[in-house]
Amino acid sequence: MTPQRPPTAQQFVLDELRRAITTGRIRPGDPIRQDVLARELGVSRVPLREALKTLQGEGLVSYRAHRGYAVEELSLDDLREVYRIREILEEEAVRRAAARLTADDLKALERAEDEVERAAGAGDVLLMAAANRAFHMALYEFAGMPRLVRMIRTLWDSTDAYRSIYYGEPANRDRVIDEHRAALEALREEAVDEAVRILSTHRAHAVAALERLIATSA
Repeated sequence: MTPQRPPTAQQFVLDELRRAITTGRIRPGDPIRQDVLARELGVSRVPLREALKTLQGEGLVSYRAHRGYAVEELSLDDLREVYRIREILEEEAVRRAAARLTADDLKALERAEDEVERAAGAGDVLLMAAANRAFHMALYEFAGMPRLVRMIRTLWDSTDAYRSIYYGEPANRDRVIDEHRAALEALREEAVDEAVRILSTHRAHAVAALERLIATSA
C-alpha cells in the first residue's frame, strides 16, 4: 500500500525535510537547494519556503543572506550548552515523573522501549531516532508539566541533524538499549536517583560521540 501524504503540501514537505536531515541525507552544513528539492518532491516553492521557516524556528536550519538555507551546524560550545540545559530540565522531569508513575505508565514505557529495540535490530536509523525520542518524551510527559516538556522538545530539535550519525554506529545502538533497560529497571524499583544517574550517563555518551563528530568536521 502506498503511504498517503499528510493533509497539506507544507506538512508533506516538512516531514520529508525532517526525514532527510534526521537520516543524514542532508548533513549539517549542507546547503538546501530549493529548486532541486521542489522538483524532487513535486511541489511549488511556496510550501517549501514555509517548511524551511518552520525548521528555522526549530533550530534545524539557518538562513544567510545571499547564501540561502543550510542545515544548522553546531559548535562544540553550542552542543555542550544544549545538553547542559537538557540535563537540568530532564532531571526535573524524571524526578517528577517517577513520583507519579503507575503500573500502566511503566508498561507504556516498556512498549516504547520495545519499538526502540525493534528499530535497532533492523538497523533502521530513522525509525530508531523516532522511537528513542518517543520513549524519552513519554517518560517526561508523565511528569505532568507540559511547558517543561515543550522546552525539552525544542532542545532535542536543535540536535536532530546529528542524531542519525550517532545511531549509525551499531555499538551506539547497543549502548542506548542497555541504558534504556537499566533506567527502566531503576524506575520499576523506585530507585529515582539511580534512574537519574543512568540517564545522565546516557546523555554523556551521546555528547562525547557528537563532540568527536563536530571536532573532526571542523
